[in-house]
Amino acid sequence: MKMLIRSTLVVAAAVPALGRIEFQHPLTSTYDKIPYLGYGTWNLDKSNVSEAVSAAIQTGYRHLDCAAAYFNQKEVGKGIAHGLEKTNLTRSDIWVTSKLWNDHHDPERVEEALDQTLSDLGLEYLDLWLMHWPVATSPDTGENKLDYLDAWHAMEKLHETDKLRNIGVSNFSPGQLEILIANSTTKPAVHQFEIHPYLPQSDWVNWHKILGIEVTAYSPFANTNPTYTPNDDDPPFLLKNTELVAVAEESGCTTAQVALAWGRYRGYSVIPKSSQLEHIKENYGVIDCYPSKDDLKRVDRLSDKYLKRFNNPSKGWGIKLYEGLQDS
Repeated sequence: MKMLIRSTLVVAAAVPALGRIEFQHPLTSTYDKIPYLGYGTWNLDKSNVSEAVSAAIQTGYRHLDCAAAYFNQKEVGKGIAHGLEKTNLTRSDIWVTSKLWNDHHDPERVEEALDQTLSDLGLEYLDLWLMHWPVATSPDTGENKLDYLDAWHAMEKLHETDKLRNIGVSNFSPGQLEILIANSTTKPAVHQFEIHPYLPQSDWVNWHKILGIEVTAYSPFANTNPTYTPNDDDPPFLLKNTELVAVAEESGCTTAQVALAWGRYRGYSVIPKSSQLEHIKENYGVIDCYPSKDDLKRVDRLSDKYLKRFNNPSKGWGIKLYEGLQDS
């Protein structure tokens, strides 16, 4: 059975039409339980990441985002165990995502990577395992190249085991995602990529809705993330943007909560991060933050003046990424 996605051309003129794709397996039932608000662990310091993860669970977060490349999964795992104990929750009460790093794209090494992640986190299964990038890095030479199909097929096989509930991708371009879907049996359950008011990627988000692929937004606070090195041409820090401040004051929320509510309004999950209990709780407070639609449309217009992608390792890796997308 085949289908043609013609409406893609209408919704997202800048995104290539998908063409014909084979019928694919439906998503597993656990997919429907992914909470829209997650807790990110990218670059959290090992010295307090366990305490921060535990605090997040105790605050109310039920969606945790991890990755092998963050080099803190053992500490995250300890935080998960402590948080579950403190809240009298069980493993099935939370959603845990992790990611396959570039140096394990060799199909013979994919399961090894998954097993290491499960061991580090102290878990028997992941709710979601993402391919972190469509890029393979040689563990011997460090050479990078676009290479993702064989690794994805290895992930598909593991999806049939009890180790994984869902599989997905991160940081793919339209062309790469089109090729992956057309040459696979299992469609990605989730695509995680950078989205915030300075990089809304509206056409790209809508394209995923057409295909039934969930979207998760990382870096929802844009350049407020200290990971990103400031440049002279950067827009103002998102959480200090005067328009966002005005919306926050009018809606009785903080600027962080408005940025997260904007993502909720647009229909995808968001994964803010912080190691400070005050901010962990503040971000969780988005559950009570509901700016008006008119105010959220004001946030939409921020990218008309400021359009900026902050996470782009293309130059360092010698590979063109994000082709066909905003600020690639």
